[in-house]
Amino acid sequence: MSRLAYSESQIRDALMNSPVIAVVGLSPNPARPSFNVARFLQQKGHRILPVNPGHAGGQILGETVHGSLGAIPENIGPVQMVDIFRRSEQAGAVVDEALEVLSGRGLEFIWMQIGVIDEDAAKRAEARGVSVIMDRCPKIEYARVMRGLG
Repeated sequence: MSRLAYSESQIRDALMNSPVIAVVGLSPNPARPSFNVARFLQQKGHRILPVNPGHAGGQILGETVHGSLGAIPENIGPVQMVDIFRRSEQAGAVVDEALEVLSGRGLEFIWMQIGVIDEDAAKRAEARGVSVIMDRCPKIEYARVMRGLG
């Protein structure tokens, strides 16, 4: 099985067990894929926490934008997933920040969008007990593996 091959149960587990998702690189532009994916996840019942330093303090999809993962207030509670809309070469730094600031706050999953792959970052996360899905889109995967489940 290829490193980038994930079972339906792995993907379903990530989607069903992530009520709160921090979306790094979420754009306020409705034409951008990040906006459409985040809106879709929000419509499926997930709380989306936008992370974009260029828009910190503003609002995207009715949620306050945070400048970094570390800027997400503790009172928001657990954050189970980080969804990364950054280039592959930037993904490692996002993963490292997630492991540093969210490990004690319920982090279970790192999701890297289509085209985003960082094997070393995935190994670091998995060594800390965090599941990683790379080169996939949760909106596409939701439609594929969650048929009839919501």
